[in-house]
Amino acid sequence: MEEFKAKAVALVLDRGVPMAQVAQDLDLTESALMNWVKAAKERRATGTDITPSERQELKRLRMEVRLLREERPLEQAAAYFAEENQ
Repeated sequence: MEEFKAKAVALVLDRGVPMAQVAQDLDLTESALMNWVKAAKERRATGTDITPSERQELKRLRMEVRLLREERPLEQAAAYFAEENQ
């Protein structure tokens, strides 16, 4: 669905196809397309031209990296003490 939205928005913003025409051609309501275009313009204006699903994935990956960084010193300490007790 995100890819479909991106292509519809690109027709309007990048190719200059009128919004009414894109909505009609893709069997969308003009208001739905208008919301997608508005959101894309906001993302472009802030320099974060990523989709909400990409943003969610980025958030998940950042959390995973943080957790892995926290676990690494614990694993190193456990390995160190395991060697000393042998």
